[in-house]
Amino acid sequence: MSIYQQLIDGKTKLSLVGLGYVGMPIAVEFAKHVKVIGFDINERKIAQYREGKDPTNEVGDSAVASSSVDFTNDPTRLEEARFHIVAVPTPVNQDKTPDLSPVIGASKTLGAHLKPGSIVVYESTVYPGVTEDICVPILESESGLKCGVDFKVGYSPERINPGDKVHTLTTIRKIVSGQDADSLAEIQNVYDIVIAAGTFPVSTIKTAEAVKVVENSQRDINIAFMNELAMVFDRMGIDTSEVIAGMNTKWNALGFRPGLVGGHCIGVDPYYFTYEAEKLGYHSQIILAGRKVNDGMGEFVADATIREMVQAGLAPAKARVGVLGITFKENCPDVRNSKVNDILNRLNQYGINPLVCDPWADASDAKVSYGVDLVSLNDIKELDALIVAVAHDKFVEMNSEDIKGLFASKPNSEKVLVDVKSILDKSDFEDFRYWRL
Repeated sequence: MSIYQQLIDGKTKLSLVGLGYVGMPIAVEFAKHVKVIGFDINERKIAQYREGKDPTNEVGDSAVASSSVDFTNDPTRLEEARFHIVAVPTPVNQDKTPDLSPVIGASKTLGAHLKPGSIVVYESTVYPGVTEDICVPILESESGLKCGVDFKVGYSPERINPGDKVHTLTTIRKIVSGQDADSLAEIQNVYDIVIAAGTFPVSTIKTAEAVKVVENSQRDINIAFMNELAMVFDRMGIDTSEVIAGMNTKWNALGFRPGLVGGHCIGVDPYYFTYEAEKLGYHSQIILAGRKVNDGMGEFVADATIREMVQAGLAPAKARVGVLGITFKENCPDVRNSKVNDILNRLNQYGINPLVCDPWADASDAKVSYGVDLVSLNDIKELDALIVAVAHDKFVEMNSEDIKGLFASKPNSEKVLVDVKSILDKSDFEDFRYWRL
C-alpha cells in the first residue's frame, strides 16, 4: 500500500520538522486531512502552539488552537511517521556563504528516527545538490538505511509568502520532485491532498532546488535595478515614484519598486545560487551585483535622512528621531534579516539612537536580534525626524494629520519625513523636508 493511501486511511502519519513561518502552516493544512506530527526543537515555540498561539500570525490563533497537529519537541515521535517534510530555515553566514547547519541538524535528528519505507521531502531553500549530496548521506549514516532501497527523498521548495493572505500555501502551485518516478508520483499525490492550485512535477531534485533559488534571484535583480535607479534619480532631483507611475502605464512594465530587500528568501537565496556557481568556476556577473546594491539600501536611506536633517538645520546627534517598522516586510512579525536594522546601525554611527515602533514585531525578538527596545506608537512624539520604514496597514491608515502630530512644535521646514515605501501623499507634506525612495 502506498504511503499516500496509508495517510488517507489513517494508518500512518506525516511529520513536519521545523515549525516556523513555513512549516507550521503546512502542518496545520495537512492536519485537516491526515494525522500530523509537528516537531520543533524550540520548546518555547511548541508550548505556544499547544496553547493555541500563533506567533507567526500566518494562520492565526484560532486555527492553531483548533488544529489536530500533535505538536512536540520529542524527536522519538518522528518514528510514528512515514512521510516527512523538513522545513527548517537556511540562512547565510557573515561572509554570505550558506549556513546549512539547520538543515544538517534536522537531517541528523530525523535520520536517527527514520524507519524503512519512509519518504523524506526537503522544503528548505538550498543550492542544487544539497539534498542528494549532503542530506542523504546524513540520513543514511544516522539511520543505517540505504537511500533508494529503504527510504526515498524528494524536494519541494517552499513558496509561502509571509504575511500574504492571498498567495497562501494552498493557492500557490507547488513544485515537486523525487529521486525516481515512484517517489515523485508518491510525493505529488501527497501534496495534492492540500494544494488546491495543483502541483508541478520536475524531472530531478536538482532542478527543483534550482527553481527556488532562481525565482527569488530574479526578483532580487529586478528590485536591485529599481534601487539603482532610485539612487541615480536622487542625485538628479527626480522623483522615482513619479517615474515609475509613468513607466507603469505601458502594458509590459514589470511593476517593481525600489525598497529594502531583507527576509529569509529574496535577501538570502541568491547567495546560495552564486555559492554553488563559484564552486563550479563561474563568478556571477549580475546576481552578486544586484545583491550588493540591495544590501546597501539601508545605509543609503539613513544617509539621505542625515542629509535632509542637516539641510533642515538640525544637529543629527541631538535630534529626536522616530522609526516606524522593524520587520522585514509589511503586516508580518518576522524580523529576520530586516534591512531596517541597517538604517538603525547607520544612524547609530552618527550618534542617533532612534525610537522604534512596530506593532507587528515581537519585542523580545527585536531585542535579541538587534538590541532594539521597541516603544509604543504613543511614545513616538515630539520628533525632529521620522522614517516610515515598513508599510504596515496601521501606518498606511494614518492620515497626514496623524503623521504631523508625531512631530515637535516647530516650523515645518525643520521637520524631516522619510517615506521609504512611498505610502504617504507627497502633496500633504510640501512644506516639510520630505524625501522618499
